[in-house]
Amino acid sequence: MALKYTKKVMDNFLHPKNIGEIKNPDGYAEVGNPICGDMLTFTIKVKNKKITDIKYLSFGCASNIATASVMTEKVKGMTLEKAKKFKWETIINELGGLPKQKIHCSVLVIKGLQKAIEDYETKSGKKTPHRIKTHLSKKL
Repeated sequence: MALKYTKKVMDNFLHPKNIGEIKNPDGYAEVGNPICGDMLTFTIKVKNKKITDIKYLSFGCASNIATASVMTEKVKGMTLEKAKKFKWETIINELGGLPKQKIHCSVLVIKGLQKAIEDYETKSGKKTPHRIKTHLSKKL
């Protein structure tokens, strides 16, 4: 059975925005879905707590590319706090819908955005990296 894509999905797939990689990015993320094989990398530039630029590279399907294209257009210029709350549903609405089996693509790009922001915050000292506690760290 062939998937039905909206005109907006096809336009963002055939004419994607923000494809590429930022040299010396402030934040970086790599995400993937082992089930479908989609892989994405995101790079961001941040100034005055705003995303001034965001780019991605994709190894994935039409939905993967289209959702990343829309998300990057929407969050460019957004504050980090607002971008952290950006929802995958917003991407689907912007695209006029996605086939049910492709909704995970919008979730994946949001995960990539959040990881890139987290990487920036960790590198800039605004967030402490998660530390794994082990039984050895307990006081004896």
